[in-house]
Amino acid sequence: MRKFAAEKSNNLLAHRKICAVSLQHPTASVFSSQSHQNPLPQSSILLRFLSSAASNPSAPSESMASDYSSTPIKIDSINPKVLECEYAVRGEIVNLAQKLQEDLKVNPDSHPFNEIIYCNIGNPQSLGQQPITFFREVLALCDHPAILDKGETQGIFSADSIERAFQILDQIPGRATGAYSHSQGIKGLRDTICSGIEARDGFPADPNDIFLTDGASPAVHMMMQLLIRSENDGILCPIPQYPLYSASIALHGGSLVPYYLDEATGWGLEVSDVKKQLEAARSKGIDVRALVVINPGNPTGQVLAESNQQQIVDFCKNEGLVLLADEVYQENIYVPDKQFHSFKKVARSMGYGEKDISLVSFQSVSKGYYGECGKRGGYMEVTGFAPEIREQMYKLASVNLCSNISGQILASLVMSPPKVGDESYESYTAEREGILSSLARRAKTLEDALNSLEGVTCNRAEGAMYLFPRISLPNKAIEAAKSVKTAPDAFYARRLLNATGVVVVPGSGFGQVPGTWHFRCTILPQEDRIPAIVSRLTDFHKAFMDEYRD
Repeated sequence: MRKFAAEKSNNLLAHRKICAVSLQHPTASVFSSQSHQNPLPQSSILLRFLSSAASNPSAPSESMASDYSSTPIKIDSINPKVLECEYAVRGEIVNLAQKLQEDLKVNPDSHPFNEIIYCNIGNPQSLGQQPITFFREVLALCDHPAILDKGETQGIFSADSIERAFQILDQIPGRATGAYSHSQGIKGLRDTICSGIEARDGFPADPNDIFLTDGASPAVHMMMQLLIRSENDGILCPIPQYPLYSASIALHGGSLVPYYLDEATGWGLEVSDVKKQLEAARSKGIDVRALVVINPGNPTGQVLAESNQQQIVDFCKNEGLVLLADEVYQENIYVPDKQFHSFKKVARSMGYGEKDISLVSFQSVSKGYYGECGKRGGYMEVTGFAPEIREQMYKLASVNLCSNISGQILASLVMSPPKVGDESYESYTAEREGILSSLARRAKTLEDALNSLEGVTCNRAEGAMYLFPRISLPNKAIEAAKSVKTAPDAFYARRLLNATGVVVVPGSGFGQVPGTWHFRCTILPQEDRIPAIVSRLTDFHKAFMDEYRD
């Protein structure tokens, strides 16, 4: 019965056209007025740095806007923090891609390609990755517990998924996934997550330190709400960065203090450079509250060495900074000489305890090998904060009542998957290893292809889901971009889309050393689509360089 159901599902999927609609970067030109040595604006430390170099294509036209002239809210009367905020994973190029996709539906011959290939966002299941069977079986049983008592269920679902569903339902108020939970999340699920953390790190974890959230993003926003009091409070962020951080800092009225990752050393984090940026910010009256570290890196794909992590921990302790550790790609490691170490494990291994360093670790069910982006599950583990601060965190969590229950369940499953001896263990292991090994092959194939292109250099893809190649553009291309008032890498990305249907993200939306240009490309399209991406990109790049050669 289970085999029949699986085969039927696979057959349906095989005949279904996967329509991968992803949202992508604006054409923001970042730090164009800043120098690498002194990236802080002279007028203010506030880095509202993702202002778009091109108009928003979804914004209303002047004629449309005039229709609302009598309404009370005007663009200059809304919260200025909203105007200053930019979220660079959603913007102009993907809007164009979606328009081209609609054109292809109406007229398949309307463009020089027959499909849009989305390489712009970490959204695995939109690109054909299948969910982990065990996780979805447990979710299905929890959402519809009435079928647990039916005889057919044992023929369709594995014994361990049935057992796990019973265990989880016993922990949920009213045994109902439609009920509110404790504001930090269901206690039993937090216990399970802590067991997973302890197994991973070898150090104790406390369920009272866990806040279950709708993905990692709300947890980041919660910490920014807690830490930022005014524009005089700063947060150290890596450049390039995932623009959630710049957006949340802007929304909460703080100052982004950038530190540059070193592309020449594989996007390494140099503590000496971070120290310089910290001192520069403090000299301008900024109270720097925290340091953001993304490991494995987004958009850069590096995995930090444990020795480098130890330097970072010491730096935060000595400087009195909260360490905000974005660790959502901890399962995505693709090279044998690197492995993931949580910052909590590193800190505890160094002898630092609860009262020595303030540390927040973010995890999400959207990444890894599971890719459950739409389920919106995640958590933060909060250590090193006084009880009165924790009370305020709980208050913030309570304002939103609780995170969604399906996401909570998935977070517990991710941290406690099937074990040896469970009925699902072999199938689960095969699915997990199949996804991760395929991602490693895709990363290597794309990395080699990018490095073969004229004027393109790409660091090794060590982890996460992205490559961030540097492109040396001819002066003619840079001038052409200026003539249409857009960043050169956004100009390149738009031309690539129009010529090939391949969607990538301009590096200017993430931040980069001034005068350098990049784009972010995911490794997520299914493996059989990678050759088409390589072929289209190679042909386009050669033609582009020939067209604009100096």
